[in-house]
Amino acid sequence: MEPGGESGCWFLYYAYGSNLLRERLLLRNPSAALCALARLQDFKLEFGHHQGRTSSVWHGGTATIAQSSGDEVWGIVWKMNTCNLSSLDKQEGVEDGIYVPIEVNVHTQAGKVLTCRSYQMKDYVPGPPSPQYKKVICMGAKQNGLPTDYQEKLEAIETNNYAGPVPIMEEIEAAIKAEKINSA
Repeated sequence: MEPGGESGCWFLYYAYGSNLLRERLLLRNPSAALCALARLQDFKLEFGHHQGRTSSVWHGGTATIAQSSGDEVWGIVWKMNTCNLSSLDKQEGVEDGIYVPIEVNVHTQAGKVLTCRSYQMKDYVPGPPSPQYKKVICMGAKQNGLPTDYQEKLEAIETNNYAGPVPIMEEIEAAIKAEKINSA
């Protein structure tokens, strides 16, 4: 974007779950560009099932953030073109009322505060994620160099041991492979 250009066509999105992984986000939202690593203060990462229903995409609980004094969540600020706002909302299940968009202020490693769009799950019953979903989050945390102690926290998350097929995981792995071939 040009300095002094139109900022109305971009927004900042704070990702803390599967969208930490670039290839996952780019599947549906091609405009996303890495902006910063950032910390969300007084929130904690939780996993749950919306209204007690298991995610049909991930076969387990999915990530959300809950207010929790003294805790922090690490994630990534992506700069995205507003043309991807509806695809992002769709991916997050906004129209089905699963996640609601919220505005959060996050702190970058450089000490800047950025106001971002993020998503929070409504009416959820806590429940563990599938190993595949956890893997995507851990891969994203590693890919983008989130703090090591936070990565260790993610690695320690208990899963539901689901071992069946997860088609989106295959899509993500194919995208990663394609990228390796293209950059070789």
